[in-house]
Amino acid sequence: MKKNLLFVGLITFILTAGLVFSPADQAGAQPAAAWPQISLVQVASGFNRPLYITHAGDGSGRLFIVEQSGLIKILENGVIQGTFLDITDRVLAPVGSEQGLLSVAFPPGFGAGKSHFYVYYTNQTGDNQVSRFYLSPDPNLADPNREELILFLDHPNREDEHNGGQLVFGPDGYLYIGVGDGGHETAAKAQDVNSLLGKLLRIAVEFELPSGDHLIYLPLTLKNPIGVPQPRAYVIPPDNPFVDIPGYRGEIWALGLRNPWRFSFDPQTSDLYLGDVGDDGWEEIDFQPASSNGGENYGWNIMEGSHCHLEDNCDDTGMTPPVWDYDHSISPCSSVTGGYVYRGAAFPGLQGIYFYGDFCRGQLWGLRQEAGTWTNNEFLYADPTPRPWISSFGVDQAGEIFLASHSGGIIYQISEVTKQSDE
Repeated sequence: MKKNLLFVGLITFILTAGLVFSPADQAGAQPAAAWPQISLVQVASGFNRPLYITHAGDGSGRLFIVEQSGLIKILENGVIQGTFLDITDRVLAPVGSEQGLLSVAFPPGFGAGKSHFYVYYTNQTGDNQVSRFYLSPDPNLADPNREELILFLDHPNREDEHNGGQLVFGPDGYLYIGVGDGGHETAAKAQDVNSLLGKLLRIAVEFELPSGDHLIYLPLTLKNPIGVPQPRAYVIPPDNPFVDIPGYRGEIWALGLRNPWRFSFDPQTSDLYLGDVGDDGWEEIDFQPASSNGGENYGWNIMEGSHCHLEDNCDDTGMTPPVWDYDHSISPCSSVTGGYVYRGAAFPGLQGIYFYGDFCRGQLWGLRQEAGTWTNNEFLYADPTPRPWISSFGVDQAGEIFLASHSGGIIYQISEVTKQSDE
């Protein structure tokens, strides 16, 4: 998201359940018949600035809704069951900023011998950190007093923008972390290979050593780039692309990102999709195939989308362009929100579509690749009802896709509208 965009989110919109969309007939889109009609079905409301939706992979059917202020709430069968974690006392999340509790990730095997999870948040100093927390004896309640620092991310000048902030366990079991470039004054950090800003990181946090009949987690004390001891309970995977290259941070998996706002892996193909928020011209969707060994440079701040940013004839040698980008010609207030590829079973017509949206434009798109060509489709509202401020998408364990409306505090499910028979 962009600086000050969340101020717009203070405006309260009353949204109607079951909003219907229809495919746009526009340049670059397939014929309308090739795309399904969808609707947004309201499943819950009453949240305060929701920023993320996920599940624990434990078969419980619970959804975990992250609120910007520092709360994680449990949603089950459309009913808010209570607060899972409350760390509002250590999260910096002023209204209108891009700071706060930004995501949560549950490791593979959670609930089956594992009782810990990970969060990414802005602390009271304005810096960001990844921490591990543990459950209490109640499986619906985490212990806020059991926190372990995993990774500290210095945020230059304490600006409130470009924090990134998503955690995802990849198909390989490693933890992927999206980090913003720190703000306009530090945009060049995205190309600085000795900085973690403006990067997609890949680290190992679920390493275990046998200890009798139990498994223990091995905390490490490493040194940061300036030589100061810093506790980090992680190791760098040996196959990361820049391991042992002088001058490079080994945690880097990909670089050249401005503010990665929501990325995901296709559970069927293991391909990675990432929405990167643009500056004043272009929003982009980046793609990394499952066959990649990492190391992609997505171009920022030399490129913005597939276009030169700093100069007209920039050198884009070695850079990976987005598979899709869109400009700000319709609205200067544009901020892409990355989403998910639909792999659920409830709506066959949605199969294989990557859904993504725009935070302040409220638009919803579908993207897919066929015969090596990427095709995009905008789903248009069928009525003038105000659009949701799409702060995040999420999936349940069955692969059904949900989205959060930041200002409205509403959670919707993306559903397919079935065509009625003529009989």
